[in-house]
This record gives sequence, structure tokens and C-alpha cells, in this order.
Amino acid sequence: DSPDLVMHVVDAMNLERMLPMTLQLMEAGLPVILVVNIMDEAERLGITIDIPVLRERLGIPVVGAAVAKKRGVAELRAAISRSVINHPVPPLYGTWLENDLTEITELLRGKYPLATKAVALLLLQRDQEMTDMVRAAEGDGFAAAKAKIDEKMYARRESFHLDLSLERKRITGKILDGVFLPPDQRRVTLSEKFSRWSVRPLTGVPLLLIVLYFGLYQFVGVFGAGTLVDFLEGTVFEGHFNPWITAIVRGFIPWPVLQELFVGEYGIITMGLRYALGIILPIVATFFLFFSLLEDSGYFPRLALLVDRLFKRIGLTGRAVIPMVLGFGCDTMATMVTRTLETVRERIIATLLLSLAIPCSAQLGVIMSLLSKEPGALLIWGICLLLIFLLVGLLAARVIPGETPMFYMELPPMRLPQWSNI
Repeated sequence: DSPDLVMHVVDAMNLERMLPMTLQLMEAGLPVILVVNIMDEAERLGITIDIPVLRERLGIPVVGAAVAKKRGVAELRAAISRSVINHPVPPLYGTWLENDLTEITELLRGKYPLATKAVALLLLQRDQEMTDMVRAAEGDGFAAAKAKIDEKMYARRESFHLDLSLERKRITGKILDGVFLPPDQRRVTLSEKFSRWSVRPLTGVPLLLIVLYFGLYQFVGVFGAGTLVDFLEGTVFEGHFNPWITAIVRGFIPWPVLQELFVGEYGIITMGLRYALGIILPIVATFFLFFSLLEDSGYFPRLALLVDRLFKRIGLTGRAVIPMVLGFGCDTMATMVTRTLETVRERIIATLLLSLAIPCSAQLGVIMSLLSKEPGALLIWGICLLLIFLLVGLLAARVIPGETPMFYMELPPMRLPQWSNI
């Protein structure tokens, strides 16, 4: 494709790690806008980023923003709406690499959606899609280009990828010199302390138990399944709505059989609506509210890191905690999310556990409503669920062939949830 514009959004606190991607977009000849996002978090940590100097050195529009707080949105819209966005000129690599790229680009005569320099780099990295594209575009001339690429790759066969990464790191460091200014002394904020505590087993497990107790038991179980259900089912439906609708139905329908269909002990309206809106809805609503609070705070990735060691015993990595927790909302959605797991083995084990051990929000609503008045019974149910989860996981990990992949995950900043998101 030939995009009108490419917007590259980067994390202000990890600018050095993310800027090489910007350089690759630039060398591809694409019109790029760089959005340095989460500036508020960077400033809170004492980091200073000189946006005008960065814009000058890159030669592309650069916008500093904190989009979640609507900061920088107007500037971003203005940058997007400009009628002409110049195609950027990327910084030069070292002499050896530039010479190699020049020799290859001189042999490329076809038309490509990317700049020939980016095409040459992808060919040197053995990108199969680009190789097929060049073969089709060059026709008879492909053999000469391939011979040149093979020659260059053989000469640098031991360290090409490392050398390329180091070149990009060197260019990035030069661009950010005097632009990205860390504080003299790193500030350790309260949220960062919570972040550290949440991933260490000694403090993370008690924190998890506190979150589950106050969030799942007290908020969803006691408040949602207790207080709200008692008010909606008892006061609103049984006290006001059901008598009112029963009188209306009996006034319009003279036949007792039809009356019983709509109202009465098993009526569609009096029981169906009462169960759906008076019992299930408050429990599901409080669960998703609690779920949203955890999600927006950045706690889930830390939970994944915390349970990674346990999950490895059942053939999964900590990343699988995301579909597992989603399963408490909707098993179907969670099963679809298992596609984000790296291996087929992980997906099969995760789907099996979702099917056998994770109750969705509708089941959870019924269970909470039945057991919320009996904490002991709720505890027994929770223990049984955990045992089923571990037993099925351990057996599946031994039966299903394959190895558990390496686990790595970027931790977003831990912050107070935003009510607008929730």
C-alpha cells in the first residue's frame, strides 16, 4: 500500500528503544509523524524531552502528547491536517553499510512501495516477502541483485544483524543527545513502589489476596451479590414492580393460564426480568467495573509476571493470565484472545482450562448469588476451582507435546485508573 501518512506513537520513557522503528519508517520513504506519548508520566519522573530539537534533527513533524489526558491532541490534529508532509531524509549509516546498500540499490530497477534503500536492507535481512516482490519486479535482473546480496551477506555472515542493530543504536544515541534528559537522581514514586511490590512473590501474593478479597469478595460478592441484589430483587421488583405488573396483566388478560405465563411464580416478566435485572445484572456489572479498574491501573501485566513461575508448571507462561482473567467475563472472548499466545500447545492448554475451570460472568453471577451469604461455602468452591485448574493444567502439560516458550512482557506504568475509561 501507499499510505497518505504514518503516525508512529512511542512511549516517552522508552524513547531510545523505540526510535529505531521511526528511523526504519523514515528510510522506507514513508511520510511519518512521530507522537511522543505519555509525556505526563515522563515529566512526573523528572525526564525532560526537547521536542523542537528532536523535530529539527529528525526532519519530520514531532508532537509531544499525553493522549489519555487530551494533551497534545490539538497539535496532532494540526500536524495531520497539513496539506503537504515532506518525505523524510533518514540519517546515514556507517560507510561500510551505506556502500553495500548503494551497490544493491543500483541494481534495483523495478517500482516498489518502499524506498529502494529500505528494500535493500530487507533483502540483506533475508525478508522472504520482499525477496518475492523483488523477484517479480526485476524479472531477469533479479539474478544480478541476488548475487550481490549473497556476496555481501557472505562477507558479513557472522555479525550483520548485530552490526545493523548497533548502527541504529548509534544513530539513535546521536539524535537523542541533549534531547532526552533524565533526572540527576531517579525519583521512585509511590506507583513505582507498588509496581515493584506487585511482581515480587513475597509482597505480590499478599497484594493479590488483598485485591481478590476487597475486589472480588467484598465489592462483587458482598456489595454486588448482596446489597445491590437485595435492593433490586427485594425492594424494586418484589416490593413495587411485580405487584404493579401483575395487576396490569390480570386486568388485560382474563385467562389464568396466560396470566401464569407472564406473571406469577414462574412468569416471564415477574421471574425472568427479576432474575436477569435483579440478580444477574448487578453481579455482572460490579465484576466488569472491578475488572476495568484492574485493567486500567496496569496491574494485569504485573500479575502475569507474578504467576509466570506457577504457570510454567502447567505448560503456560505468565502471558496466559490475560485470557484466564478475561474468561471470568466471557469464555468465548477469552478463547479468541488465546490467539495471542505464542505456541499451539499453549493455546490448547489455555482453551482446555477455560472450558473446564473458569466460570464466565453469567455462571459467576449465579454462584455468587447462591453462596454470597455463606463465606465458607464460597471458600470451598474457590478451592475446588483452583484444584481443578491445577490438576487439569499439570496433566495437560505432560500429555500435550512441545516446550514452554520464553516469557517476556513490557510493563506499562502503574497509575490511577481513569474514570472515563472505566
